[in-house]
Amino acid sequence: MKNRHGIQLKELLIIVILTSLVTSLTTGVIIYNNNRITKHISGSDLSNDQDLEEFLKVYASLVGDYYDDIDRKKMLEAGINAMFQYLGEDYTDYLNKNESDALAEKLAGEYRGIGVQIIDHNIIYNVFDESPAKEAGLMKGDQLVLINGENVSEKNTTEVSRLIKESTDSLQLEVLRGEEKLSFSVNVSTLYVPVVQQQIVSDIEHKIGYLQITSFSNTVAAQVRKALEKLENEGIESLIIDLRGNTGGYLSQATDIANMFLENGKVIYSLVDRNDTKEYQDDTDESRNYPIVILMNDGTASASEVLAAALKDSYGAKLLGGVSYGKGKVQQTRTLDDGSMVKYTTARWLRPNGECIDGIGLKPDIEVELVMDENQEKMIDTQLQEAIRILNED
Repeated sequence: MKNRHGIQLKELLIIVILTSLVTSLTTGVIIYNNNRITKHISGSDLSNDQDLEEFLKVYASLVGDYYDDIDRKKMLEAGINAMFQYLGEDYTDYLNKNESDALAEKLAGEYRGIGVQIIDHNIIYNVFDESPAKEAGLMKGDQLVLINGENVSEKNTTEVSRLIKESTDSLQLEVLRGEEKLSFSVNVSTLYVPVVQQQIVSDIEHKIGYLQITSFSNTVAAQVRKALEKLENEGIESLIIDLRGNTGGYLSQATDIANMFLENGKVIYSLVDRNDTKEYQDDTDESRNYPIVILMNDGTASASEVLAAALKDSYGAKLLGGVSYGKGKVQQTRTLDDGSMVKYTTARWLRPNGECIDGIGLKPDIEVELVMDENQEKMIDTQLQEAIRILNED
């Protein structure tokens, strides 16, 4: 297969080998010496790598002698993508700078803002608890009209969000609430991206807490701890953890959350790489002992499955809902100098009972399907209802 310049895809594969490790390709100089680049490769290894030397020769030949102009960056990106296609593994991928930035923002778990969710026509759809917006008195349904005196009625939500993020420590806002115009002074600060919600869902037989986790961002463990403290202060006797639709995130965050529940020494998961198997156990003195039901479905994946399996096997939690996604592999990322990123699989993970769920998923102890109401207009959360029933009977 050839691109529009007639370069063979095979040649492109050679062109991009370890581009993140070579800082001066145009001169063919490798400057890593004996520094260790990865767990298995050092700069010394690269210096003696004949395949890499061939790569440099091909690169130099194309850059120096090809008859037409070459966009080196685009050629390298095409080659990197081809290299990942060669591996043919779903979770090993190349992300350009925009894709890399979007992933980093999603997993960062925090943002600069005032604590509101804005939808079309710059209407505030949600005001987050304990946020500057909440403290200032903004409400759901308010429509943003002015930001620091600038009319934003013609701006889209992305432009409005950028205005808020790039502002100084405070904003002067004017909003339309019904027919009334109101003014607010609101602080701008660094806030958690809310990925955890908690509430009491039953206090008939037993007081049951509900904890929904939507993503394993970099701040999720801190949010879970705060939510648990609130629920436990209200006297919960059991807990429902809702992981439905949670596609994962940082493994370290799943580990930190498991540590809140498991007894010291209990297994959380094991990693199997090309050389060995390493077991990871709870190493804290913190634990809990109330009954737990975990809700899951086919959108429950990755770090969510790690947490669910750990609580099932090492805590005794019950799994309820549908079979989970089945992502039993762990990825590592490396950011390149141009801001792009390579994401590649480094290991398989095993649940505490020794099983690998990749391509299989976690099977629920109690399988429950969601159903539509009698008018076929909305979904009834039969899974949550069944979890509440089970915990009330325990």
